[in-house]
Amino acid sequence: MQTSRRTFLKKMSAGMGSLGLLGVSIKSVQADIEKYTEKSAHVSDAEIARDEDFWFKIQQAFDIDRSIINLNNGGVHPAPEAVMDAVHRYLDFSNGAPPYNLWRVLRPRRELIRKRLADTFGCSPEEIAITRNVTESMHIPLMGIDLKQGDEVLTTTHDYPSMKNALFQREMREGVKVKTFSFKYPPKNLKELVDLFEENITSRTRLILVCHITNLTGQIFPIKDICRVAREKNIEVAIDGAHAFGHFVFSQKDLDCDIYGGNLHKWMMAPVGTGFLYVKKEKIKKIWPLFPAPNPKGDDIRKFEHIGTRPEYLELAVADALTFHHGIGPGRKEERLRYLRDYWAKKLEKLPGVKILTSYDPAQSCGIGTFLVEKMDMGLLSKTLFDKHKIYTICVGVPHPEKGKADITAMRVTPSIYTTLRELNIFIEAVEYYIRNGISG
Repeated sequence: MQTSRRTFLKKMSAGMGSLGLLGVSIKSVQADIEKYTEKSAHVSDAEIARDEDFWFKIQQAFDIDRSIINLNNGGVHPAPEAVMDAVHRYLDFSNGAPPYNLWRVLRPRRELIRKRLADTFGCSPEEIAITRNVTESMHIPLMGIDLKQGDEVLTTTHDYPSMKNALFQREMREGVKVKTFSFKYPPKNLKELVDLFEENITSRTRLILVCHITNLTGQIFPIKDICRVAREKNIEVAIDGAHAFGHFVFSQKDLDCDIYGGNLHKWMMAPVGTGFLYVKKEKIKKIWPLFPAPNPKGDDIRKFEHIGTRPEYLELAVADALTFHHGIGPGRKEERLRYLRDYWAKKLEKLPGVKILTSYDPAQSCGIGTFLVEKMDMGLLSKTLFDKHKIYTICVGVPHPEKGKADITAMRVTPSIYTTLRELNIFIEAVEYYIRNGISG
């Protein structure tokens, strides 16, 4: 592992360009990175998470706009410079002679990407379909699993609108019943969430949609236990892993799931327009493809990839994102994201009226954090933070834990591994100022 990280960081530093870093030569930076990586090889992930010297080197891998402080990395994440270099390289090559270069040269290489994704997720390459985003990934099973009139689909009020819209369309067209339930946030423990699913299952329940981690409060769900409960009742479970893959460490065996969709352009930091779908081999033939394929009832995972001509150059650059991810170390990355969340949240929660809606329990959360300030217009706060401080955040409508309606407006904060503590301090100080002084026009 030590050698692979050294090789990765060497390549990363080589991709920084000819400008140098703060006046220091690239060779000097490269030597510094190699020396530091070797020194930290046996340091725990939790210790590395707090080591600003280590993360300073990683921060330089991103060619981002530092004139704003982007705290909405959970929406879509910038790719490292090495990944974007790969995109441009593959795009330029494919554009040279598209019919040959794109279809005959680059397209076959997708199989390597499939294998790399499968290795990371912990499954067979014959169980991984490469998609354009998690919405496409999830719509394949949500629209493709056979249901009949009167069948129930169970999900929570916190699940993503795009996925629920697929279910609501089936409800309108086919007469299936979509049943939702809310929950207290943060819950006391994960068992509370398992119990809620079990309580809401009926004899008509045929499918469960559940987020691995929600986009609203960053609540991680006990997927393995939910799958166990559903399997005992012969219910299919489709897991929306939009914010999970590349965010915290897990594999398929940890979830014991049959259907899982993930984004690659969020926490895996791949190019925008990349995702994947995992389907357990014996389940593939039971799911209709979203786009008709030559053998729609077959068990070849590639039947889910029949979308016509596609941007192969984006998919091939996924390999560079995976290299970057593994080069840092998934455990180190997870601990850093959790550390950054705790850094801002534990400072803000001391301020009057602040309520953190996200659990600090490592089993229930990681890098996503959501808060509100009582009697404060959170939408106005978000607008003011950007207009006056160029701090970019997002407000989310969080369902009431009892009413179920999205009538609670809160601010979701998602820094990433390129975010500096200085930038978080600017955010914290700005929020504190408006809490104590109010927001004027």
